[in-house]
Amino acid sequence: MKNLLRLTDLQTSDVYEIFHMADEISAGKYSGFLGGKSVVLFFPVTSIRTRVTFEKGIYLLGGQPILFPSDALDKREETRDVFGYLSNWADLLVIRHKDIRLLEEAAKYAEVPIINAMTDVNHPCEILADLYSLSKIRENFIADKYLFCGKNGNIGLAWKEASEVMGFELSQCCGAGYEMDGVRVYHEIETAVRGKDIICTDSLSADELKDFKNCQVTEQVMDMANKNALLNPCPPFYRGEEVSADAIESGYFAGYEFKKSLLAVQQAVMVWCLKNL
Repeated sequence: MKNLLRLTDLQTSDVYEIFHMADEISAGKYSGFLGGKSVVLFFPVTSIRTRVTFEKGIYLLGGQPILFPSDALDKREETRDVFGYLSNWADLLVIRHKDIRLLEEAAKYAEVPIINAMTDVNHPCEILADLYSLSKIRENFIADKYLFCGKNGNIGLAWKEASEVMGFELSQCCGAGYEMDGVRVYHEIETAVRGKDIICTDSLSADELKDFKNCQVTEQVMDMANKNALLNPCPPFYRGEEVSADAIESGYFAGYEFKKSLLAVQQAVMVWCLKNL
């Protein structure tokens, strides 16, 4: 049985298989694949993009989405009992919860696949979709050099997982004390951005912003990157904080179309998990 809890659960060939399935789904294959099947989802009320695309993706594949708030899992009943019972009726589980240990525990007892829709330490479907979008517009997205501007958190760590699986070069630009292990770290954006092709960002709290004053991505900063560089901010992004307004309005910004692939990729992940039972 295939779960997707971490990108490092995948082989490179798995990633390309998911990409191929996303192509097939976009071409109309797998219509009705989830017919007669129920997908149970756990999402907080704040989720927008990931929830919409999973729910729509299930509907388009002919399945039934059954939604619960994430905090329905934060109760006294033991995880093994919750997922032992759910396995009677659910064909697939999609969980967005801060604690990946809960997902790992659920995977021990659930008899159906589990997909991680975001935790505090990673966000695998989001990064898979970004890589898929890049594969459609870059000559060789694996050869590109990636810079992540942000803290040691779920988006940065997910990019690190992706770099380990796919083999691309990843660096980080951050304030002191926010470094990820195992990647080259810069503390000045003007130095960090030189020679880079794909610039990724993540939002910061008000307390964290003051420590990232030398890391903001502006249009002028993007001019220092490699020719044809791309700015890929993780939504929600905030103009004037981790990225400037002029950077978002510039031709460097990947744009809203870039995230359209989230739908097909998440559908492909569901198909991949269920086809590999």
